[in-house]
Amino acid sequence: MLKALKMDRAEWSNSPLEKLPPVARVVAWLMLSHHRLPQPHPAKTSLLYSEGWIEKQLNADWNALNHKSTEKHQWKARDFKNVWAFPHGTPLRSQTWREKARQIGKRIRNLPSLLHAGSLDNLFTLHLARLSLMLADHVYSSQPAYLAWQDDAVPCWANSDRQSGQLKQKLDEHNVGVAHQALLMGRSLPALRRSLPAIARHKTFRERAKEPRFHWQNKAWDVASSLREKSTGQGFFGINMASTGCGKTFANARIMYALSDEHEGCRFSVALGLRTLTLQTGQALQSRLGLDDDTLAVVTGAAAVKELYQGNDAEDTSSASDETFFASHHYVHYKGATSSGIAQQWLAKEPALNRLVSAPVLVTTIDHLMPATEGVRGGRQIPAMLRLMTSDLVLDEPDDFDVDDLHALCRLVNWAGMLGSRVLLSSATLPPALTEALFEAYREGRRAWQAACGQSDRPMSICCAWFDEYGAQSQDVADDAQFRQAHGDFVTQRIKRLPDQPRLRLGKLAAVEAHASRNADVVSTLAQTLHQQMFALHGHHRSTHKSGKTVSFGLVRMANINPLVAVAQALMALPSPDNYRIHYCVYHSQHPLAVRAAIEKRLDAAFTRHEPERVWQLPDVKQALTSPEQHHLFVVLGTSVLEVGRDFDADWGIIEPSSMRSLIQFAGRIQRHRQIVPESENLVILERNVRALRGEKIAYCRPGFETEQHLLPHHDLHELLSEEGYRTLNAIPRIVENLPGNALAALEHARLRAALLDGGDKSDAVAASWWRLPLTWNGELQRRTPFRRSSPQDTFFLSMEDEGDEPEFCLMQENGVLKPAGRFCEKSLSMAEGVEPWMAIDYGEVLQALAETKQMELGAVSRRYGEITLRVSREEETEQWLYHSMLGVSRAL
Repeated sequence: MLKALKMDRAEWSNSPLEKLPPVARVVAWLMLSHHRLPQPHPAKTSLLYSEGWIEKQLNADWNALNHKSTEKHQWKARDFKNVWAFPHGTPLRSQTWREKARQIGKRIRNLPSLLHAGSLDNLFTLHLARLSLMLADHVYSSQPAYLAWQDDAVPCWANSDRQSGQLKQKLDEHNVGVAHQALLMGRSLPALRRSLPAIARHKTFRERAKEPRFHWQNKAWDVASSLREKSTGQGFFGINMASTGCGKTFANARIMYALSDEHEGCRFSVALGLRTLTLQTGQALQSRLGLDDDTLAVVTGAAAVKELYQGNDAEDTSSASDETFFASHHYVHYKGATSSGIAQQWLAKEPALNRLVSAPVLVTTIDHLMPATEGVRGGRQIPAMLRLMTSDLVLDEPDDFDVDDLHALCRLVNWAGMLGSRVLLSSATLPPALTEALFEAYREGRRAWQAACGQSDRPMSICCAWFDEYGAQSQDVADDAQFRQAHGDFVTQRIKRLPDQPRLRLGKLAAVEAHASRNADVVSTLAQTLHQQMFALHGHHRSTHKSGKTVSFGLVRMANINPLVAVAQALMALPSPDNYRIHYCVYHSQHPLAVRAAIEKRLDAAFTRHEPERVWQLPDVKQALTSPEQHHLFVVLGTSVLEVGRDFDADWGIIEPSSMRSLIQFAGRIQRHRQIVPESENLVILERNVRALRGEKIAYCRPGFETEQHLLPHHDLHELLSEEGYRTLNAIPRIVENLPGNALAALEHARLRAALLDGGDKSDAVAASWWRLPLTWNGELQRRTPFRRSSPQDTFFLSMEDEGDEPEFCLMQENGVLKPAGRFCEKSLSMAEGVEPWMAIDYGEVLQALAETKQMELGAVSRRYGEITLRVSREEETEQWLYHSMLGVSRAL
């Protein structure tokens, strides 16, 4: 057999899969890919020829590039020769291995159906076989050696004991053991969902909504429950576009419960983009549905975030053995029963994974499900794939992701369809291109599921449903054109009703007259403009105390942190008019974790306005009422963190424009709770943003949709938006294409359609390439369009070891010891007359309070809650960071 092998050489390597029959090709691919999906080399490989990659281009370079290293250990001729030298023989010498191979070969001959199922085109079988093999490899490697499967004729070893370093499993034994485990796992996967905990006969889910504004949920329940049986065989793709404040979160849970068989029970995951939203949603579902820790798991990026959010004094007692599949910062909060049977045997040594898979309801940041498709190496795919296989999926606000991240989102929905999940999208601002791309992704995934698990000869027809506060409807949809028509009809009916809603935000444009494009001039002009607009807005939108004193709460949103901090400094140096005092808070992502949590806690209290009179009970307002000034403005200067994830109700807002999406999101933070229709403008939009004022060619980007290939004709909003486009801000420009008088929205729709469905160049990687081309067997699309692509990041800790110490930014070394980071310097800040910090948060006091609450040493508290992650581009690596406790961390403009 060895003599028949073709040996790769330094100058020549071809595809070993080229002439193999289908089943052999799949087996070879499983061997090649079970540790890491192959990736093309060179990286510029054209997608135009992807159909021939596996036969004509796959070679040794796709697997590893050690032999092409230009470092110290360059390969010589003997190294290439040694690759094909087996001084201790191969498993072919082992009687045990040969007998196992003979048994498997006999089974293959007796299974004619395998000739059909065992091909690279059968995606469901292909990827579950890989999942079984990866999990089997992991499980068997963790077990002690089984001497009965070892043959002394093979003195080769597969692994060693982690603790002792001693050789553990022999290669023949390991291969036989992994094959045996993979067989058991493959057999048990179809029954896995039934073996896991589920919610059945739950009274709260079934209760009819009695409050009039929630009556639409009853109609949604009726439509979903009518699809229960049919969606099991045909799949389900739903869209909930109800407006904010209509109870979408609760409705989504009820829809998923209504779709499920009440005897088998309900299992679903809610995936969100932000940690704070994940925690809020988990808490809302627990309280509204009466779900406890036995039923619902919350997965966030870190235990520390959850503790600060809840003010929870419980210690995280997870042991290090929990972390095999999760990085140390991944945290699963779930206390219920975990699975029994075969699943329990696999997962017994992985408590975090077991909790993630077992919980009937999982509320998670989407990052924990993305590895299902994005985890190209190791076992990172396993937890996410098991979760998708065993539960339905709700995607909350999927249109909030950056356009570059939507590629990965489409891949996830495609695999949710392939693994048998029902999928529900939930957002009032879903653009047509995104809904069409996600439907096409789901339908093609479901096609793979139906070919393997359903009636393969049955025509494809997906159960689709649409929900909003005006009603619910369903339709079986066979193809993209039918979906486009049905979705378009639903949206058409919706936009007829949206203008009838009270106009809670009335917008106007504000001129920004910069005399030069230098940074200093732009900052000065912006500060002057914002200053004037804030006092004008306060005059019309404020609350008056019985003493005659007035307060207003306003939001000022800018696109990027460095300009925001520069403008904040300039604003604080401007004196307030007589009898006015302005209280500033600077809020963005570059505060230490504990400081940001303290800011958010205070802001949540101030901007929760369900009971307007409670504003006078706020300590900050009480303090203001004792000062001599009559008029008080409480102003948050923030970035996009103001737009999503915060349930704020402001009196007024000012925004630096970057996209139509952000304008609509930001507008939703004004009069959110009180719902008072304004008589004058309560939303001011700057007519140009910082980049436009600097004279940059591409201005509405990072964040925004403008690129070199998709340029706006102007950068002045007077030219980009009609008067109606900025006077009334609602979801219509986002959910309808080709709206006249809105160039910003037109740009967003064009970008989305080009990125997801219809790229101009056929060699471009559009999201739909994942299911339109044979690409799931390799990791090329994940490399080209990764999820959350970002510049390099460094994690720092603002460290304090003892009370009275000056806090110092540190980096954590590999041994866990902190060392001073350098490159941080204190930023000065001066306050003019009539200006003061809204929140003068003392870092030392925050840490001291946490240390007492948590019963921890101050140094340990700063290592847990003093974390801050900063993006570091190559150009900025040597630049200093600037820090002030009120302004956070930034760089000079």
